[in-house]
Amino acid sequence: MATAPSSNPLEHIVQHPLITRPLDLGPLTPEHQITLLSNHIVQMITTGVLLMILLPLFVRKRRALPEQDEVGSLVPAGPANFLEAICQYLRKEVVEPTLHEHTDRFVKYIWTLFFFVLINNLLGLIPLSTVSPLAGIHLGGTATGNIWVTGTLAALTFVMFVVNGVRLAGWHYFAHFCPGPLWLAPLLVPIEILGQFAKAFALAIRLFANMLAGHIMLAVLVGFILGAGSAMGAGVGLLVAVPVLAGAVAITLLEILVALLQAFIFAFLTSLFIGQAVLFDHEETEHSESAERGERAERAADGAHASRRQEAEATI
Repeated sequence: MATAPSSNPLEHIVQHPLITRPLDLGPLTPEHQITLLSNHIVQMITTGVLLMILLPLFVRKRRALPEQDEVGSLVPAGPANFLEAICQYLRKEVVEPTLHEHTDRFVKYIWTLFFFVLINNLLGLIPLSTVSPLAGIHLGGTATGNIWVTGTLAALTFVMFVVNGVRLAGWHYFAHFCPGPLWLAPLLVPIEILGQFAKAFALAIRLFANMLAGHIMLAVLVGFILGAGSAMGAGVGLLVAVPVLAGAVAITLLEILVALLQAFIFAFLTSLFIGQAVLFDHEETEHSESAERGERAERAADGAHASRRQEAEATI
């Protein structure tokens, strides 16, 4: 545990173990120990507790009690109205277009992912890691800036779309690994299998890189102040601090937008990948409908051409 604030501006980015135990798992434990509790694990526990306590309290907010107004008791008020708008938007604009009749089956998972990633992103913006070392413990940091965290979330989604693809789509799920002729199967099947892992890899890296980049930029700006102060004195350090702090405020505001955007993108890509695994009849229906429309257009064109020819012959 840290006993004093570190002079390294990148200290608030990396994981700080709080409780460790010796364990040798080869390359998974290069320091021959396993972390049982860290600042990032504390952040995730805090996120889970906040969601379990606050969401039920907010959702229960209604405009009136049932004994006062039966209709008003069904109308959300205050934070419940805000949460319902978010959930409804995710359901109508993200989940339904990608999952169709399987919306009710997976929408709860999408909601959970969205709020879990969002709260973790926002908690990472609170500068606890700057002041907590003064108390002899290092707390704070962005859990979603840890590749193990985003990798675990991506692995859960990977299991979701593979298992449910096999369970709900059946043979169609395996058939899509070879979309071309069978003689191309030795080439297409390995590519499609790698594509499944690439989806999970993209989920993990996208969230990890975007959340890490903003914090590194803030750390670099703080490093300018420290470097100027140590090299040219406190006066120069204060002069450098003015534009640096203005830039840090702007970047922090941008990070709030990024926190919201990355939570939405993670939920959207998860819904899209699950939909690609469980929905195949819609593709076949769309192909058949387009083929039927093409045939009807051809018949209409042939009929129009025949009628014009008959009119021409009658005129002659």
